[in-house]
Formats: sequence, structure tokens, C-alpha cells
Amino acid sequence: MSDPNLPNPDQPQSPQAPTGQPGAQQPYGQPGAQQPYAQPPQYAAPAAPLSAESDKQAAMWAHIGGIIGFLPSLIIWLLLKDRGPRTNVEAKEALNWQITFTIIMIGLSIVIGIINGVMWATGMWAIPPLLSLIPWAWWVVNVIFSIMGGVKVNGGGSYRYPFNFRFIK
Repeated sequence: MSDPNLPNPDQPQSPQAPTGQPGAQQPYGQPGAQQPYAQPPQYAAPAAPLSAESDKQAAMWAHIGGIIGFLPSLIIWLLLKDRGPRTNVEAKEALNWQITFTIIMIGLSIVIGIINGVMWATGMWAIPPLLSLIPWAWWVVNVIFSIMGGVKVNGGGSYRYPFNFRFIK
């Protein structure tokens, strides 16, 4: 009679000893008994291309989103540029405009702040409030251009801002 705890020499040996028994060891480099072999990671399939209508809408929102800043254009361009040709072109154009607008707005604010400081120091108190309207007027120009771009793209065309630095090509 043979001992059931000893291996049977007639049976092929499994590379993994049962877990939970005292002294059971796993061969070096082998995964544990709970997970014999790790599955390769499953990656999602690439996103489907946008339909013509969705492509047009995303491009429109890239322009109109400029009313609140450059983030809507940036997010739309980064997420959808590879899914729709119109979205790629129009969101890039809107993002370039928003970067241009932001740089000019910051420059205007600095220059007007310096001029206002000098004016207040010299006692010319009537001019600084008028100069402070310039950044507000520049923002209104941005709103007008952004809406014009959104309307033009929604109508099936393409929109180019009157002046724009091409930071993203």
C-alpha cells in the first residue's frame, strides 16, 4: 500500500504544488495557483470616426467654446483630432486664435496696468478707468470672432480668423 501524500512515480508531476499545504512551494518564476498565467492586457479598439454631422458640431463647438477661454478648443482638438478631419482643422484654428487672444490680453493688461499706475501717481484720475475698458473691448472682439467662426462652420464652411499666429500646425 502506498502513502497518498507521496508522489506517485507512475504519474507525471504537475509544475505547481497545491497551495494551502504546509511546505508547498511554487517553482521560481511561476505565477501562484490562484492565477496560473496572467492574461495580456486588453486594449480598447480605436474610436470610430465621427459622422459628418458630429464632425461639424465638434468643429463648431471648438470655435464657440472660445468665448470662455482656450480650454474647450484644446480639449476638443486633443480628443477628436484623429476622428474627424474638419474637427482637426477647425479646432486647431480656434485653438491658435485662443492662444493669440490670450497672449494679447495678457500683454494689454500689463501695459495698461503700468500706464494706469503712472496716471494715478501723477494725479490723472480720469484716464485709468477709460484705459481699463480696452481689455474688455478685446474680449468682446474674441466673442464676436468665436461666434462668427461657430456659425460659419455650422453652415458647412471653414473659418479663418482675421489675424492669427499659427502656434499649432
